[in-house]
Amino acid sequence: MGKSKKILADFFESAGIGLNGDNPWDIQVHDGRFYDRFLSQGELGLGEAYMAHWWECDQVDEFIYRLLQAKIHAQLKERGGLLLHILRAKFLNLQNVVRARVVADTHYNLSNAFYQLVLDESMAYSCAYWKDADSLSQAQRNKYDLVCRKLNLSEGDHVLEHGMGWGGFAKYATENYGCNIVGVTNSSRQIEYAKELCKDLPVAAYCCDYRDQHIYNPDNRKFDKIVSIGMCEHVGPKNYRGWFEIVNMQLKDDGLFLLHTIGSDVSVAINSRFNQKYIFPNSHAASLKQLSSAAESIFSLQDFHNFSHYYLRTVQEWEANFTANWDKIQQLDPKFDDTFYRMWEFYLLGGMAVVKARRLSLWQMVFSKIGFPIEYEGVR
Repeated sequence: MGKSKKILADFFESAGIGLNGDNPWDIQVHDGRFYDRFLSQGELGLGEAYMAHWWECDQVDEFIYRLLQAKIHAQLKERGGLLLHILRAKFLNLQNVVRARVVADTHYNLSNAFYQLVLDESMAYSCAYWKDADSLSQAQRNKYDLVCRKLNLSEGDHVLEHGMGWGGFAKYATENYGCNIVGVTNSSRQIEYAKELCKDLPVAAYCCDYRDQHIYNPDNRKFDKIVSIGMCEHVGPKNYRGWFEIVNMQLKDDGLFLLHTIGSDVSVAINSRFNQKYIFPNSHAASLKQLSSAAESIFSLQDFHNFSHYYLRTVQEWEANFTANWDKIQQLDPKFDDTFYRMWEFYLLGGMAVVKARRLSLWQMVFSKIGFPIEYEGVR
């Protein structure tokens, strides 16, 4: 332990972090096992040690941000099965139809009441658009309206939504733009909520995989517009091309496809071992290279919009709601215990740090079919 402690103390010092220091971003170590765990397992070990109360920090997000900026992760020689995780991601399709349901069971099916206490009333669980907004609710409405305007939605349009979540976009688009929506998600809890939310609206919601066209589109109809907000993260690099081919087949020749997704500037096999294990099993943040390769010869990119700078404030709002409503959350289910609290705090605060350090980005892309030129002007 002594050698590990010395190594980490030097690492922390290079990042401007004190070991048991007085600054709010300094780490307070309560269990000596922390040093070996962090050195051997990196981010995963850091998160699990936090869940176990082995360390504390007044500003966990700033602590992680400083580690990222100092590129400590590149200096740590992780053991702890990292190679096995990379090989698994490279050789297995972690997002096939069966495995794609795991994240729904693990994360999205936690509890609708839980997400009502963490998110805003729209139940939007993706980056908000904070331009001219002073509340999370307004910023999420701004996001929905931005998507509608980018798609040139008009009354009577038939829209397909891959990954409809709790139905917030479907409700907004039908009420404000007069369109008709078919939405799919493989989360039973989300569909339950979405059907109730949109019960009096021209919205058809299906609990299935986007590949299950025989369920949600048995007549092989073509849609005027297709939208996906926050589902790409669960499609996976082995499936991007197949997904785009499905979208191409379902889209009218003069239609538009809008993709809203978290993205990475680097093509990697896995993004976060902690999130893979505890939050978003089998998830993956695509790189531009991966998406552009998948779209090649199928789609023409009409508009690219990076508003990553809005993600930090969005996650800050979710974290504030989570901590402010923790007493209520605890009453929902025994599974919402202290370990769960620290797991979600590490996920949210770590997410804030990652976004602030620009290790992940937020992109909106608008595509049209190749060979069918349209006049398109991007909106902001």
